[in-house]
Amino acid sequence: MSSESNKNALLGQLRIDRTEGEAARAVGPRRWILGGVVVLAALIVAGIWFGMSDHAALPVHTVMAQPIAAGGANASVLDATGYVTARREATVSAQITGTVTELLIEEGDRVKQGQVLARLDDTAQKAALEQAQAQWHSAQAVLVQDQAQLAQSTRDVKRDEDLVTRHLVSQQAVEQARTQVETGAAGVQSQRKLIELAEANVRSAQVQLGYCTVRAPFAGVVIAKAAQVGEIISPLSAGGGFTRTGVGTLVDMDSLEIEVDVNEAYINRVQPGQPVESVLNAYPDWQIPSHVIAIIPTADRAKATVKVRIGLDLKDTRIVPDMGVRVSFLEENKPAAQDQQQPHGVLVPVAALRKDGGDNVVFVLKDHKAQRRVVTLGGTSGDSRQVLSGVSPGEAVIIDAPAGLKDDAAAKEAKS
Repeated sequence: MSSESNKNALLGQLRIDRTEGEAARAVGPRRWILGGVVVLAALIVAGIWFGMSDHAALPVHTVMAQPIAAGGANASVLDATGYVTARREATVSAQITGTVTELLIEEGDRVKQGQVLARLDDTAQKAALEQAQAQWHSAQAVLVQDQAQLAQSTRDVKRDEDLVTRHLVSQQAVEQARTQVETGAAGVQSQRKLIELAEANVRSAQVQLGYCTVRAPFAGVVIAKAAQVGEIISPLSAGGGFTRTGVGTLVDMDSLEIEVDVNEAYINRVQPGQPVESVLNAYPDWQIPSHVIAIIPTADRAKATVKVRIGLDLKDTRIVPDMGVRVSFLEENKPAAQDQQQPHGVLVPVAALRKDGGDNVVFVLKDHKAQRRVVTLGGTSGDSRQVLSGVSPGEAVIIDAPAGLKDDAAAKEAKS
C-alpha cells in the first residue's frame, strides 16, 4: 500500500493544473479591454473639452482699418441713391398716320441729327402734291389769259378816247371801254391771289409728303425699336394695340446726368456746384467725378424729399440711362493750412459701427478677444465712415458683430 500511495503522489506532482491557466487566460483580455475603455474615455473627454473651448469663441468677420492720408480726398457730408437720366430723350414718330414701308434703325445705332430713320407709304401724299401742282399751273395759265385780255381792253380805251374827240363814237362807248379795263385789272389781281393760294397748296402737299419720312430730331443712340415694316404708326394712340405711336426711342448720351432724392432734413448740406463722387451699381470700383447742377425748388410731400440734379464730369459709353447710382456729396475744398490741422484718422465700414447708449462704438479683434472701443466719427466716404479716434490703422475691426458680443469676449475669425 505504501508503494502504491507513493506512486500516486508522484503522478499527482507531474499532473498539469489547468484551472490556473484558464484563470490567467481569462484575466489577460479583460485587462486590455479595460485599458482601451480608459484611453477612449480620456480621448472623448479631451475632445469635448477642446470643442467646448473652441465653441466658446464667437466666430466674427473682420476688416482692416484703412488709414487716411493727410492730403486725401474730402470727406462726404451726405450720401444718397438715384438713377442716371437723360435730359434729351424722345420717342420719334411721324406727324401723320401711315404704314411703315422702310425702317432703317436697330437698337444701339448711333444716328446724326436729320438722319432718316423710317419711311411711310407716301402714295396719297404724292398724288395730293401732283394735284396741287396742276392747280398751280392752271392758275398761271388763266393769269396769262386775263393779262392778255386786260392789255386788249387798255388798247380799246385809247382807241375810243381818240375817236370820241373826232365825234366818231359816243362818250358812253368810251366809258364802257374804261369799265372793261377796270374789270380786267381786277380779274388779273384776283387770279394772282389764286396763284398764291395754289402755291400754298403745293407747299402744304410738300410738307405732308415730307411727313412720310421720319428723321432724327437730334444726334443720339437708339435704345428701343418700336415698330416694324408693315405696321401703322400714328402720333395719336388708336387703342387696341394695332397702331404704334413711334418708330423708336432716341437718347442724347451727351445729356446724361443723375437725379437723386435727398431727404429734406439734409438738403441744407447740398449746394449748387458742390463736388460729388458718383459710383454706378454696375461698376462699384469706378468713382466718377461729378458736381451738383441744381436743386429742384420743390419737395415731394409723400416722400419728404427734394430732387437734386447732378452733372457727370466724365462721359463714358458704360454710363447708360436708368442705371442705379450711389452719390456722395463732398465737402468744399479747404486751404492747405486748415486741412493739415484737421485730424484724419482711419476709414472703417459702416457695418462695423454700433450705437451703445450715447456712444458710437466698434469692436476690434485683438489677441482672440473682442475689445470694445468708443470712437469719434467724422465724415462718410461711400460705404465707409471716418473714425477720428479710438481705432488705429491696421487694426482688425469686427463687422456685423453678433448681438451678444461683449467687451473682452473670446472671438475668432470666421472661416469663409
